Amino acid sequence: MDDTRWIDLHGAANARDLGGLPTTDGHLTRRARVLRADNLQDLTVADVRVLLDDYEVKNVIDLRSDAEVRLEGPGPMTRVPSVTVHQLSLFPERGRHTDAAATAPETTAQVDVDKALPWQDRPGGPADAAEQDRTIDLYLGYLADRGDSIVAALRVMTRTDGAALVHCAAGKDRTGVVCAVALDVAGVTREAIVTDYALSGERIDAVVERLRASATYADDLSSRPPDAHRLDPAVMDKLLTRVDEEFGGTTGWLSGHGWTPDDTDALRARLLN
Repeated sequence: MDDTRWIDLHGAANARDLGGLPTTDGHLTRRARVLRADNLQDLTVADVRVLLDDYEVKNVIDLRSDAEVRLEGPGPMTRVPSVTVHQLSLFPERGRHTDAAATAPETTAQVDVDKALPWQDRPGGPADAAEQDRTIDLYLGYLADRGDSIVAALRVMTRTDGAALVHCAAGKDRTGVVCAVALDVAGVTREAIVTDYALSGERIDAVVERLRASATYADDLSSRPPDAHRLDPAVMDKLLTRVDEEFGGTTGWLSGHGWTPDDTDALRARLLN
């Protein structure tokens, strides 16, 4: 990865720019158009200035659940008059606590509750096929349960009033799926999408350490040491393959949720050089 894509923030561990990624037709994604990150609750005043001054962030796409937002309270970006925060949960809202509860087995994804905070607790070594399938089912659950939120998030990315910053708690799963869909629609190569998804693995120890300091997430993480959290790049490749096979690709899936060819053109115009 081009190291300049990482955004160094004191209060977030997994922030980066989605610019500079290659497309299948030889273009690159533009810098300072879409950013991705983990939880923004601990951003410092200096961090906020970096996002406003260096990246011109005008829209924040918050993929956390309503319960997470209530428990965490207003974050620093909600207090910036020039920034609009779009809260677009990827879980069915049932008044539950955090991600682990929100993805209980009654959701479409049928995910094991113990595996649902939104990354996987895996033993050392490569994930086996069953582990991959559980994660893919979780991700497909986002698509099945909250297509409205994903379409709305992508439409925010098309706005021309400044950069959009998409985040969740870890900046890996929910953020990873939404960013992968956007990049695929924009024509970014599959290899580059998978590589970007995998980059969060480089920051997962710091992400887990930060989330453990929050009462919202501490209980869910208390039994999981940082080195138990694994990110398998093959999961994203397989997820996009499933979307290709079952829906005719990301634009095919999106069209079933109100996405139009004009939306596709607007996203590509916004993201591509």
